[in-house]
Parts: sequence; structure tokens; C-alpha cells
Amino acid sequence: MERTEREKQIEYETYLAKRRALKRKKRQRKAAFQILMSLIIIIIIGIIGWQSVKFIKGRNGKPVSVKSELPKKIVKTPPDYDIQYLTVNPYSRPGIPLEKVNGVVVHYTANPSTTAQQNRDYFEGLSLSGETSVSSHFVIGIEGEVILCIPCDEIAYASNERNADTISIECCIPDESGKFADATYDTLIHLLAWLAGKYDLETDDIIRHYDVTGKNCPKYYVEYESAWDALKMDVRNYIEHNGAIEETTEE
Repeated sequence: MERTEREKQIEYETYLAKRRALKRKKRQRKAAFQILMSLIIIIIIGIIGWQSVKFIKGRNGKPVSVKSELPKKIVKTPPDYDIQYLTVNPYSRPGIPLEKVNGVVVHYTANPSTTAQQNRDYFEGLSLSGETSVSSHFVIGIEGEVILCIPCDEIAYASNERNADTISIECCIPDESGKFADATYDTLIHLLAWLAGKYDLETDDIIRHYDVTGKNCPKYYVEYESAWDALKMDVRNYIEHNGAIEETTEE
């Protein structure tokens, strides 16, 4: 049966409508692909441009950033510390020179409620018992007190393969959580800020025992990565607010 002119017209218009719809879908897909590629490029540029910045939540819960470079300032005064050098012995103070400091390693004592003095005396006792080899340059107590057990130009038995190029800090803890008491934390921040300036260190040079060996030390700051990031940010802020630009002498 022969189709009428009207039927032919409707068929042709339907064909044109389908063709226009197909072209429209192609344009939409092309536009979506271009947008996606643009977003990918922006993300890649962002990663490259900001790879030295890590966004975290600080103590006040607000987003902050930890940069790999610390402020170009020097904290010239360390926290008060008591010098009680260990006896030179094979188990806790070998007397081996530490020729270059490339970092600071933070530890925790893993024995809740013990004092800085008790931990220092334990290290000293190893010279007689010889039961193991362990020590630290500094020990920070729960009240924020600090004992320097080994001169910073000698190695301590604290951080395995990093003993040869790092300063070690043991922090006492009040309970099994491993979280530092406020006084311990504040002293640690001050001490880290001072050591960073003394040895020209950056944020990435402040590490945990965990970062060397995978050991769960310091426990709380391994289990809560954001707490460790916040700690390093607090070091940065301490330097910014309490440090001074190092003066250079022109010849």
C-alpha cells in the first residue's frame, strides 16, 4: 500500500529528530569527557604543586598544613634539662661518636607512670646487668622534666639502624594509651623545635621509632596518625612564634 505524502513527511521528520538527538548526545559526551580531563589535569597539577603540604586537623580541630620545610627561624634556648650522663659501657652508652645529626626520633617508655629518673637509672643499670642494649639521649618525664643521659655528639642505643645519625627522645607516659601528658607534650615540642634549629632539620626529619622499624612506638602517635601530624604542626608553630631569624655576618 502506497504511503501518503503526510506519512512520508512524518517519517522524514522522525528521522531528522533521531539524528539531531544522536548528535546532541555525542556533543554531551564530548563535553563531559573534556570536563573530566580538565579535572584530572587540575588534580595532577595540584598534587605536584602541593605535594610538600599535608592537610590535617590541629589541636583546635581546624584544618592546618604540615610543610616539609620548617620556618627559617632558630629556637635558641632548649627546655631546662638535668645532665646525668650514663657511665660509658657496652650496653647503654658505647661512647661512639655521632658525627652527623640527620634527624630526631621520638619514642615512648612503654612503662606507664614511671619517671624520667627511673628510666634514666634503668639505662645506667644496664652497665651492670647487661641484659639488653638500650638507651636514649633525652628522657622527658610526666611532669615535663628532662634528663640528658648521653651527649648529643655520641650515639644512643634507641633507633636501630638510625642510631648512627639521629638524636633520640624517650617520653614517659601516664597510662597504657601511650598518649603523652600535657607537660610531657609541651616540653617535647620545645625540645624538638630547639633541636631542629640546632641541627638544621625539617619536618620530615622528625620521626617515630615506628618510621624506622615498624615498631608500635610511640604507641598513641602510631595508632592515631592525625595526632602525630598535629604534633609536628605544633613544632612548626612553636618555631614560628618563639624562634628568631638567624643573623648572618657579612664579610
